[in-house]
Amino acid sequence: MTREIFPPNPNFSQEARVNSMDAYWRLQNQALEDYEGFWRGFADEKIEWLSPYEKVLDESKAPFYEWFTKGQLNVSNQCIDRHLATQADKTAILFEGDRGEVEHISYAQLSQRVNQMANLLKEELGVAKGDRVVLYMPMIPESAYAMLACARIGAIHSIVFGGFSAEALRDRIEDAGAKVVITADGAYRKGKPYMLKSVVDNALESGSTAVSSVLVVKRNHEEINWVEGRDKCYNDLIAHHSTVCPFEPMESEDPLFLLYTSGSTGKPKGVQHTTAGYILWAQMSMEWVFDVKGDDLFWCTADIGWITGHTYIIYGPLAAGTTTVMFEGVPTYPDAGRAWKMVEEHKITQFYTAPTAIRVLHKMGEDEPSKYDLSSLKVLGTVGEPIDPPAWKWYYESVGGSHCAIVDTWWQTETGGHMISPLPGATPIKPACATFPLPGIMAEVIDSDGTPKAVGETGLLCITKPWPSMIRTIWGDPERYTKAYFSDATKAGRPVYFSGDGAVRDEAGYITITGRVDDVINVSGHRMGTAEIEAVVNEDDSVAEVAVVARPHEIKGESIFIYIVLKEGHINTDIKNHINALLAQEIGNIAKADHIIEVPGLPKTRSGKIMRRILRSIAKHEEITQDISTLEDPSIVKRIETTAREA
Repeated sequence: MTREIFPPNPNFSQEARVNSMDAYWRLQNQALEDYEGFWRGFADEKIEWLSPYEKVLDESKAPFYEWFTKGQLNVSNQCIDRHLATQADKTAILFEGDRGEVEHISYAQLSQRVNQMANLLKEELGVAKGDRVVLYMPMIPESAYAMLACARIGAIHSIVFGGFSAEALRDRIEDAGAKVVITADGAYRKGKPYMLKSVVDNALESGSTAVSSVLVVKRNHEEINWVEGRDKCYNDLIAHHSTVCPFEPMESEDPLFLLYTSGSTGKPKGVQHTTAGYILWAQMSMEWVFDVKGDDLFWCTADIGWITGHTYIIYGPLAAGTTTVMFEGVPTYPDAGRAWKMVEEHKITQFYTAPTAIRVLHKMGEDEPSKYDLSSLKVLGTVGEPIDPPAWKWYYESVGGSHCAIVDTWWQTETGGHMISPLPGATPIKPACATFPLPGIMAEVIDSDGTPKAVGETGLLCITKPWPSMIRTIWGDPERYTKAYFSDATKAGRPVYFSGDGAVRDEAGYITITGRVDDVINVSGHRMGTAEIEAVVNEDDSVAEVAVVARPHEIKGESIFIYIVLKEGHINTDIKNHINALLAQEIGNIAKADHIIEVPGLPKTRSGKIMRRILRSIAKHEEITQDISTLEDPSIVKRIETTAREA
């Protein structure tokens, strides 16, 4: 299918860092010809090294790659201290609360507050280098202070999204072996307070953890429970700590943070990112993909509980020395014009959000953008899932005024930063297409045996060379790391990174992402493993069998569709509400299913394998084209289809 191509805005290209496809190919060819030299040049240019590294890339323990071995740096210094001589008074973080309050936090103020937080963690809570600190926080500045304070003293932070349940929080605290939890009494959402501290209390009461202290930020000043000897009030303690805290020299491969993500097995994976490679790529991708510079004001609407918030709200923008927006609320409250009002008032230049948000904003307020002055916008971005052409068109025309490039970014928690994306001053854009790998990223569409797929053929999207910001391991489970990412595709006997996504390359080399090829569901950009959801549903005594698949959703991208076989003699007339309540309790509201149906059985092979491809087709109301003759009971397919139609 031929798609319209949108060339870069020539006025923007004149000032862009990468201003043409010739410039893009020069960079990519440089990487192809001298891969280590390519990365060495940028590491020397971008990183403030405390002591030099010995080797750019050590592949001797592949796939446990090491970058910039033995070099020393500190991410807090990279994001704050090194900017103070030239832009101490520049706004580092522009915070806007749910209720509209605005705070400008300069780089000098950020330095002082991070140092105070670092001293508090060390002196009050006994946090030291290598300790794990779990954050269960809202989108408030103290979240950024805590992240950067951990980086400053060498502690490893692990942020858990504030929508997760006590059980999910407990599992992540226990797996990380966390010493301290940082939370807030609550926060505000759509004008109303909601609670967080009570979830932490439940998580710590219901499990065996190593947590010795809970640091609580008073945000909405609701009445909360205080556990004597364990709980500390941030607001009462912070002023007593010095605004000076020397940063800890960290080796390049020292862990910076853990971030738990769902996989194709029930247990969440603790993705481990390290110091030098991650911060280098966070800064480089900010500068290339969004072309931030000077007085730009960058707004990523994600939550810091996800990798997008880590890389493109905190670490990337601050390493690049730009101003980043932290927003506590939702773009549709108090009305569908909230986001565009913020763009107008703050003169935001880059806006980065998820296709789900774009579809909601379009649906709720198609004409809202025209009511505001959005002329400050230079670059629009999308993240989390492929964007559909109608949403892309509205975003481009109504929000971007048909002059802003849309950078449709493909990447993952495990990649640390963007892998495939247009460059706004260089790439001719095809709507809903990720386009080309960034310079230095070697992406291919291949078969399971490593054979490149032909033009127009869907295959496995793999990265065939290691890159600095890649996942280093799964916390405490290196065997799972190798199995999850490096066992499904090989090329010439060399491990390549298997993304779990399918893709297709056209005759011009453009890459389009086709979606997950494993059992992970992407709901509004939030990845959840089907096995994790199935494990929760199976806890119910009435459930004999369960199968979870994804179903396309107009707003969320994908929704959760659950097939349940009840045990003999069990009747549940309110199965949907019952199971969704269980999912909300065990995982969080994001795991609630749109469709839950009781079926007489599941399509299985004679070996007992559930044929989920058939269930996905039924959920999508597609014709069953798969061969069902090998099923143990082929007649079950028609019976499931009948039940699904009647549901």
